[in-house]
Amino acid sequence: MTVPTHNPASPILTVKDLDLFYGAKQALKKINISMQRNQVTAFIGPSGCGKSTLLRCFNRMNDLIDNVRVEGSISFEDQEIYAASTDVITLRRRIGMVFQQSNPFPKSIYENIVYGLRIAGVNDKSLLDETVERSLRSAAIWDEVKDRLHDSALGLSGGQAQRICIARAIAVNPEIILMDEPCSALDPISTLKIEELIDELKRKYTIIIVTHNMQQAARVSDVTGFFYLGELIEAGPTRKIFTNPEKTQTEDYITGRFG
Repeated sequence: MTVPTHNPASPILTVKDLDLFYGAKQALKKINISMQRNQVTAFIGPSGCGKSTLLRCFNRMNDLIDNVRVEGSISFEDQEIYAASTDVITLRRRIGMVFQQSNPFPKSIYENIVYGLRIAGVNDKSLLDETVERSLRSAAIWDEVKDRLHDSALGLSGGQAQRICIARAIAVNPEIILMDEPCSALDPISTLKIEELIDELKRKYTIIIVTHNMQQAARVSDVTGFFYLGELIEAGPTRKIFTNPEKTQTEDYITGRFG
């Protein structure tokens, strides 16, 4: 998967007429949406409506599930993600992911951060050291862990562990960071830190977040998409979606009439 030159004004990720099936069950129906560079896009909607399924399409995590069939197109930097020629390992380096449950590896904080680089064959200690500090600073946790880099990451609090996972994703220089309910298991103070971090990170990365928390979507995102029963009902600027949605279903969900 070669890295093309790109027009900063063009979308970084474009979904066209995307259908996804788990066996005979259709989970996504004719999804169309584009995401711009250095913006935060939030997906909201009830549980089981397809938000996380779509997110996992972007770095082909759904490939790991049996009997999944994808039809339609997702292009990243004008390259088709589901093309036979796509190098999935390279794709997952360029589109990183942070999961709902923080999942630090049972290794030191340092080894968690350099994990992706070591897999790629990088063993230059000065480069690894530099990457660890850069990534931890970017994830706003350097000052909290700089004196215990060689302690186990499993000893961290939930909020710290989630920021370590974000630092691990940043370490390999992705262009997009996917976040699947990154704050759902966190307390309000840790959640605020992650939200502040998202606002900082969008200066350098494109971020796509799935959240059940509508207030969070309103706070952190530039664009919001509302999903219901496998369909993208409406997507647009977050302020408009929350104050003047075009679709009755969107308004009913946002105002708490259902969901």
